[in-house]
Amino acid sequence: MDKFVYKKSAGVTALSASFSDFEYKKHSHEEYALGVTLRGVQQYNLDGSFQSSYRNGVMLFNPEQVHDGRAQDKTGIDYVIVYIHPKLFLEMLEKKDVVMFSSPIVYNRRLQQGILNLVHAIISNKAESLCSELLLALADNFSQTEMSCVFKKNNALMKKAKEMIYFSLDHVLKLDDICRELDMSKFQFIRAFKADTGISPYQFFLNCKVEHAKRLIEKNKDIYAAVTECGFVDLSHLNRHFKSVYGITAFEYMSGIVDRS
Repeated sequence: MDKFVYKKSAGVTALSASFSDFEYKKHSHEEYALGVTLRGVQQYNLDGSFQSSYRNGVMLFNPEQVHDGRAQDKTGIDYVIVYIHPKLFLEMLEKKDVVMFSSPIVYNRRLQQGILNLVHAIISNKAESLCSELLLALADNFSQTEMSCVFKKNNALMKKAKEMIYFSLDHVLKLDDICRELDMSKFQFIRAFKADTGISPYQFFLNCKVEHAKRLIEKNKDIYAAVTECGFVDLSHLNRHFKSVYGITAFEYMSGIVDRS
């Protein structure tokens, strides 16, 4: 039976997942994501390249990095992952500039154990102070890995397009307005956006709406307000898109999440 358990503490969301038939659709997260494959082989496309994470593999996702996800075969996979907001992630690393992982999967026991300790504490509803300490310990493990960090280079036009999308999440995506602002044709813009992000403007728009709904649900515990504010037709509309990204419906997420941050 597929299982997705989300909990939150110290500003960090933890997921413990187990599934065989489920497949994540192409999506991205605003946070840094650090995961560990516990059983099976987890396969996914990341920025257009195919990845396989075997047992004890540490998966590293940069913010807005497009990926999907599935088990290699019917035996399924078990894994855990933490989602850390960029500002918090940079604070724990004591970095001022945005940094990016250069390796998508590493096999580093100290880093692996740091992630597992943090996930276990959050899922087990341990004290927030302990979770914060484990988050800092995780940062210390990072500094001792062979991973290097690289600066993120943003395409100025596409960055502007993303900002316009962020500010219109409660409306229908209007490509004409964006293209007029960027002085590009519709087809030029769609090609350029896909080249920059790996997904279409509409997919990015839907993904942002789901992320925004998730934040509102965590903050207000009001799922119907999230439906209205994010411009979904109804709850089933939100649930369908939410499940393709998070494995469970928005209603199930609201019922299970514990926010003590």
